[in-house]
Amino acid sequence: MTRAERLALLSPEFLAYIRESVSTAPPPSPELIDALRPILTNPAKRRTPPADSAPAAA
Repeated sequence: MTRAERLALLSPEFLAYIRESVSTAPPPSPELIDALRPILTNPAKRRTPPADSAPAAA
């Protein structure tokens, strides 16, 4: 979705409200950042199933 499409759906006033809400939120803890880093740096990475798990049904 482009910026213009977002503006068309959510008025500029509502986007300003979202930005203000985000700016007042506390910063994430270092533990949370460490937990999210693998997801944010490689979101499409497929995890290998544990060795003792059954294969997926076809």
